[in-house]
Amino acid sequence: MTGYYDSHDSAPAGDTEQPATEHGMSRRQLIRHAGWFGGAVVLTVASGEVISHIADSRETKSMAAAGATAAANSSLRFVQVSDSHIGFHGPANTDVVGSFTEAINQVNSLGFRPDFVMHSGDLTHLSTAGQFDQVKQMLTGMQTDRVFTVPGEHDSIGDAGRAYRKTFGMGTLGDGWYSFDTHGVHFIALVNTLSLEKLGHLGNDQIDFVRKDIAGLSSDTPIVVFSHIPLFAMYPRWGWSTDDALKVIALLRRFSSVTCLNGHVHQLFTKTDGNITFHSATTTAYPLPKPGRGPAPTPQVVPARQLKDALGIRTVGYRQGDRELAVKDQRLA
Repeated sequence: MTGYYDSHDSAPAGDTEQPATEHGMSRRQLIRHAGWFGGAVVLTVASGEVISHIADSRETKSMAAAGATAAANSSLRFVQVSDSHIGFHGPANTDVVGSFTEAINQVNSLGFRPDFVMHSGDLTHLSTAGQFDQVKQMLTGMQTDRVFTVPGEHDSIGDAGRAYRKTFGMGTLGDGWYSFDTHGVHFIALVNTLSLEKLGHLGNDQIDFVRKDIAGLSSDTPIVVFSHIPLFAMYPRWGWSTDDALKVIALLRRFSSVTCLNGHVHQLFTKTDGNITFHSATTTAYPLPKPGRGPAPTPQVVPARQLKDALGIRTVGYRQGDRELAVKDQRLA
């Protein structure tokens, strides 16, 4: 099951795995036959935080050359953006549209064309129709063939995510979950933002979906899981956790390589638990305090010249034969 829209279309697109496209191929077949580009850049991890650097002009040229080499090697590279909060108005960022535009421009200036971009939630701030329309239009500016999304809690205000699914959920199951395959990697997109009284929550229907979805996969298949709220207990007091995530994690234990990518916390953080690595992404909107440093996760005001240091995008690369995916976080600064 896939749920995405062509970044050059004005409306979302998506369908189930079985129906043929206009080219006579299913969506899964189409993705499997698409060209994938990318290379591998590894982050440094220290004291539980991901440390990355800004690529200079020489590195940019090197990245472009690596992209060409990767294309010949049939490598995969995609981009994760998160927490754009289109519609936010406050001193922490007086122009979230401007900073998200800068993030889009950075994606388009990477030196390679990502085959897809994943927005990992909180596309909007108040889940209004106008905000969804605006962010959808902005996403069409991404120079990529496909844009995938998962909802954040800010995309579900007042209507349990119905407006989000109307805009971005075509072809998905249940409350918006789905999966797809490409280049030997299996991707699962989960929704854990609809029952916030239970922190993050997946629910039995979604857990059953994961169980059935991965049942036929070989244990050496690399797995990538997208969600908005972390699937590990980063800081439950602030809702930075998913109360029933361990049921899904247990299902994934048999796989040799599992990468879980989330947003929500507006800062870089990484955690490894056996064969499973969790990466929290930064935001394109405004920073939040580190866990426990403050009474609540409220938008943080920083000097204007420092704001872009807290904002950024993420690239992820994979080459067949490698055990793990390579993750690189880049600041907007």
